[in-house]
Amino acid sequence: MEHKHIYDKDGKQLCCTQEEKINQLAEKHSVEDEHQHTESQSTFRMFLPAIISLALLLIAIVFDNYITQSWFTGYIRIAWYIVAYIPVGFPVLKEAFESISKGEIFSEFLLMSIATIGAFAIGEYPEGVAVMLFYAIGEVFQTLAVKRAKANIKTLLDQRPDTVTVLQNNEAKTVKAETVNIGDIIQLKSGEKLGLDGELLSETASFNTAALTGESKPDTKQKGEIVLAGMINLNTVSQIKVTTAYKDSKLSKILELVQNATAQKAPTELFIRKFAKVYTPIVVFLAVAICVLPMLFVSDYVFRDWLYRALVFLVISCPCALVISIPLGYFGGIGAASRNGILFKGSNFLDIIANIQNVVMDKTGTLTKGVFHVQEVNIKTEFNKDEILQMVNALESQSTHPVATAIQKYVGNVNTSIQLTNVEEIAGHGLKANINGKELLVGNFKLMDKFNISYDVNTDELVYTVIAIAYDKKFAGYLTIADEIKEDAQDAVNKLHSMKVKTTMLSGDKTSVVKFIADKLGIDNAFGDLLPVDKVNKVKEIKDKNETVAFVGDGVNDAPVVALSNVGIAMGGLGSDATIETADVVIQNDEPSKIAMAINIGKQTKRIVWQNIGLAFTVKAAVLILGAGGLATMWEAVFADVGVALLAILNAIRIQRMKF
Repeated sequence: MEHKHIYDKDGKQLCCTQEEKINQLAEKHSVEDEHQHTESQSTFRMFLPAIISLALLLIAIVFDNYITQSWFTGYIRIAWYIVAYIPVGFPVLKEAFESISKGEIFSEFLLMSIATIGAFAIGEYPEGVAVMLFYAIGEVFQTLAVKRAKANIKTLLDQRPDTVTVLQNNEAKTVKAETVNIGDIIQLKSGEKLGLDGELLSETASFNTAALTGESKPDTKQKGEIVLAGMINLNTVSQIKVTTAYKDSKLSKILELVQNATAQKAPTELFIRKFAKVYTPIVVFLAVAICVLPMLFVSDYVFRDWLYRALVFLVISCPCALVISIPLGYFGGIGAASRNGILFKGSNFLDIIANIQNVVMDKTGTLTKGVFHVQEVNIKTEFNKDEILQMVNALESQSTHPVATAIQKYVGNVNTSIQLTNVEEIAGHGLKANINGKELLVGNFKLMDKFNISYDVNTDELVYTVIAIAYDKKFAGYLTIADEIKEDAQDAVNKLHSMKVKTTMLSGDKTSVVKFIADKLGIDNAFGDLLPVDKVNKVKEIKDKNETVAFVGDGVNDAPVVALSNVGIAMGGLGSDATIETADVVIQNDEPSKIAMAINIGKQTKRIVWQNIGLAFTVKAAVLILGAGGLATMWEAVFADVGVALLAILNAIRIQRMKF
């Protein structure tokens, strides 16, 4: 009996038989339950000190205010509050001591330590414990938020299986993925994830590439094509020849790229860190001034009251809401982009791309598919059309240019009986060879001019790429070849225009072709017949107008332009290691619509970061003034510090749930 394969939503094969289905589902749920149990235990351990302190604090408050008794006084009461303080206070005191020993005297840990110890010194035991308790709870939430952001990125990208099945002497053996050598043959079953990059040996196979490109639609590969680690085999058992070591796979490089992205700080993030280092000592000295200076000007000065105001001031002024939520906002932006198949090399590029005014795009491979098709064949009547096409096909087979592929698709297999001699490629012009002692020229009309071949064609009227042909010193005719515009190219241009972003297309292709595509897509400016140095000059012209520029191309051939632009964006980054190294932003598939998405993610990230900055400064400034005037208590101070920090954190992680 034949059993149908069953797949989950990720394309993973669940079973072949009902019994296997039950066993696999049971095993799957067992692993998930164990993982969730471990996560729950870890989270509980993080909150345990706060839970103990909260319980002891609540009991103490009940004894102080609601239950009449005589024993909860004096040293017993003080000792109780000290015990309630230790679980949450000791780690902070330890951090403050370690920071001081490293030369970082004025830290948020020192502020909290001074404020809570001061509260104990003036007999405000419940408030001293409460301040440290809520600060500790805020720290746990911050830790969980950062941990979740990192886990989201790691889950999205680190799809590499630990083990793979290798064929050795026609025998399948399961080995660790990092021990597999280049040249080994991997057997990939239906539903399995590929552990290393390799070349497909099977005739055809379909893969889920969502882990790499953010696209869930299957990608069918043919024999000889490259398949990458993290792809999921969707149908038949396939064989792959390993071409790259485990540590050098595309997925490894991408994972490393995203994990290291936080090393490149955004200007706002760098400013806040510098600001905190200057701001914190100023706050400490202001707190001392609030406590001491009034004795010189206030007639009824009471040290305890002014010390309390100074302690409130210290709690309010703690910069943790800014120091934590802002980096978390940028990290969330990088994670959101990764989930959509866009890799930012640093949070600084999120800031820059949010302010982009002009997107400059290459044509082939960015807005067009780079797959050429023959559109028109115009061979003069005095020549045998089939014979000329066969000769052209034979000569073009000597080239790897996409045009050659288009001609071969149109004409068919190369006629091996045609003998080519003296084959020569003339850079920027085309190909030359001899057939039966007669000269064959195939290339652009510049090639015709170079060899003084006269022709009666108005080249300005041709909007497609033209392949001119000459045989035996006579013009034989021409072929027109066109590249296909990508399905979402129009959508990409429309979205950029809706963001008030100008669009420019630069190409080495003939100007008439470039203008035709630009007019069809509604691109603002387009220039053709450009060499790499010409592209550099065009981008310089745009930058001279004080416009920020993003250049979108392959990131390799256009390296000078990428270096010159404010942000270099590489399309189809999975195709080239050099692309990943060169560009600032890598779009993992070939969809130009992701350009607008990358800009939108940058804008949303920047908006959230500035929302947090505004929230923190507004609330803290208001409560600082109230605290200095004696109108705010420690409870308001706790909200201004911990409450604002929690709100900022929740706002920062919001970007990870946004749909773009």
